[in-house]
Amino acid sequence: MLLPIISVSDFSHLTQQNLVILDARAGKNMHEIYLEKHIKNARIIDLDKDLATIGDDPAFGGRHPLPTLEKFSDTLSRLGIHEDSHIVIYDDKNGANAAARAWWMLKSFGFEKVQVLDGGIQAAEKFGLEFSSGEEQYSQANVIKKENWRLATSTIEEVENAICSNRSTVIDVRDAYRYLGESEPIDLIAGHIPGAINIPFSENLNSEGLFLKPEELKEKYSLILKDKNNNLIVHCGSGVTACHTLLALAYVGIENTSLYVGSWSEWSRRDREIAKN
Repeated sequence: MLLPIISVSDFSHLTQQNLVILDARAGKNMHEIYLEKHIKNARIIDLDKDLATIGDDPAFGGRHPLPTLEKFSDTLSRLGIHEDSHIVIYDDKNGANAAARAWWMLKSFGFEKVQVLDGGIQAAEKFGLEFSSGEEQYSQANVIKKENWRLATSTIEEVENAICSNRSTVIDVRDAYRYLGESEPIDLIAGHIPGAINIPFSENLNSEGLFLKPEELKEKYSLILKDKNNNLIVHCGSGVTACHTLLALAYVGIENTSLYVGSWSEWSRRDREIAKN
């Protein structure tokens, strides 16, 4: 079985022709940074343009709503991704920038062979992988059509109903200070969804910025989720870093998960109850 996380050592031995490497680093001047240096043969994928369709009002869909299936299909075609492609994604934030979001969307679109590079570009540099600069040349692929996202998502109403009925456990993966409402660096209001528990995504990683071993992650989540509903709704600020925890859960075989795409950026703008501390 293909694990959703691949070590840089194992990655270095991949030679198949259907391999597609995606650079999912995000932030200002990301394209210029990519052109300056990237893993050889990597193709750039943009969080704001390719992995989201950003609307005028985050109150409806959050700061990074999913694109339509048609738009994402066009993105995959432009990137030369075929149905049999083996896709490896990296970023510079240990998967939490956009690599995990790309992984979740590709899996939800129906791809089976999708992995995130453990440790990202920093691990690749440390290992001594070959790097390139400038644009990479590759051919477009035929457009792949899909009718629905395959992985579960939750709307704001579904999150609210799930908490009220105790049908799901809602996990907030933001840093503790944001969850506690001590301060909020991005959205308008600090705090958290009442009833949500806080498991910061950073706790999926060890001190070297690599994912914990599967047995360590499984023990960690088993202890935290003991006696809680095993239907999990995961969210963050805008539905991006939540995918880091969804990736970690998939890594250890924990299923029954759903992504609240709108996350805190939507909830905090929709006149819903807000908890602190």
